[in-house]
Amino acid sequence: MKLIITNDALDWFKKEMEATKGDYIRFYARYGGSSPFHEAFSLGMNREEPHDIGVETVEDGIHFYIENDDLWFFNEHDLHVKVDLTLDELKYEYTK
Repeated sequence: MKLIITNDALDWFKKEMEATKGDYIRFYARYGGSSPFHEAFSLGMNREEPHDIGVETVEDGIHFYIENDDLWFFNEHDLHVKVDLTLDELKYEYTK
């Protein structure tokens, strides 16, 4: 699986989360909500040091990652992190 961060999303993280070079941003499965693959689970995200990285991409020195324990959530799909420019919010797309 791949983790793809668009340029708009990278700018969003820098502005909204004040992410800078050397920071780690984790995407994880959280209980509550729903996703295309799992009822009662949704995608969460926060700034957190890694323990056991399963997938990682580095953009402008910022590390975006998913822990090995959370890979099940993505059902063997790539995660594309984009921005809904009308709402100025992150949006997620999953592709095979």
